[in-house]
Amino acid sequence: MRSNQQKNIIYSLVLLLMVLAVYLWRNRGQEEPEAVKETIYEGRISITGQTMGTSYQISYLDAKGRNLKSSVDSLLLVFNQSLSTYIQDSEISRFNQQDSLVFDLPYFPEVLTASKAIYEQTNGAFDPTVGPLVNVWGFGPDGPSLKDSVEIRDLLNLVGFDKVIFDEKQVRKTVNGLYLDFSAIAKGQGVDVVADFLVEKGINDFLVEIGGELVAKGVNDRGEIWKVGINRPEESATASDLYSIIALDDQAMATSGNYRNFYVQDSVKISHTIDPKTGYPVRHNLLSATVIASDCMIADAYATAMMVMGLDKAIALDEETEEIKVFLIYSDSTGEYQFHVSEGLKPYLSFPTN
Repeated sequence: MRSNQQKNIIYSLVLLLMVLAVYLWRNRGQEEPEAVKETIYEGRISITGQTMGTSYQISYLDAKGRNLKSSVDSLLLVFNQSLSTYIQDSEISRFNQQDSLVFDLPYFPEVLTASKAIYEQTNGAFDPTVGPLVNVWGFGPDGPSLKDSVEIRDLLNLVGFDKVIFDEKQVRKTVNGLYLDFSAIAKGQGVDVVADFLVEKGINDFLVEIGGELVAKGVNDRGEIWKVGINRPEESATASDLYSIIALDDQAMATSGNYRNFYVQDSVKISHTIDPKTGYPVRHNLLSATVIASDCMIADAYATAMMVMGLDKAIALDEETEEIKVFLIYSDSTGEYQFHVSEGLKPYLSFPTN
């Protein structure tokens, strides 16, 4: 009898240990994902600041928990010292005041090379020498200054990127009065500069945004590729008024539009997008051009070019240019919004449900 009781006690203890082991194993399996999620979340850093007359926002995952704001700010100060027309002694300002310039920093030759390629690809729709026209129409450093006596045709003689000669050491102009303005590509280049800096620091998951131009790499703190919204093309639209959402899989994105940067003179809306061939602000039904590319400098320039070209030519450029994907918003004959999207971008595109 005692032997059977001992066996029952041993059996009960073994069974109890087995139940406890199963419980602990199941509990461990439930806690692991939560622990991983918490670790990833704690590694997310967000920094903000001001640059290029606008703001920047950067989010990145860093297991070391490093706050790189001071380094980013210092980097952008150096970048602006090269390409900002708002800084009187910047490289580009010195070039605009004289006939030639020997480079001090790497950014000027880089943006010249990219500008030349896109100038040629877009048949001159993207042209950084449009600066004199941008200024006279009131979108330069001095603000609105258009006068009735200004002869646009005379200024057109100063426009044309083929009037700029450069190599890896220096740049010079072939006509007096030529003026460079990289505002249609510099923000994108600045985004790339910051993104490259983060990669050099060993950070592979980040979203860098400067004034609406951005680069996404890796995943966010939820382990998903970064998703960004495209605003409705309306002057009154807030950041939450989204027309569509694009998932960026290690890509850059830039958007250009005419619905915010303008002023009204004599009851006429003056757009900031100037056609380098006519010398006048563009007027067409293309409201917004979003371009996806491998780097933001290229995306920024193509988005500007498409806003100059208009809908039909922008679609044609999309079809013949492999390095980009586009999302275009335009108004139809009834004033309703319509869109064109590249085939390769469709799997990454979604629309808000509300």
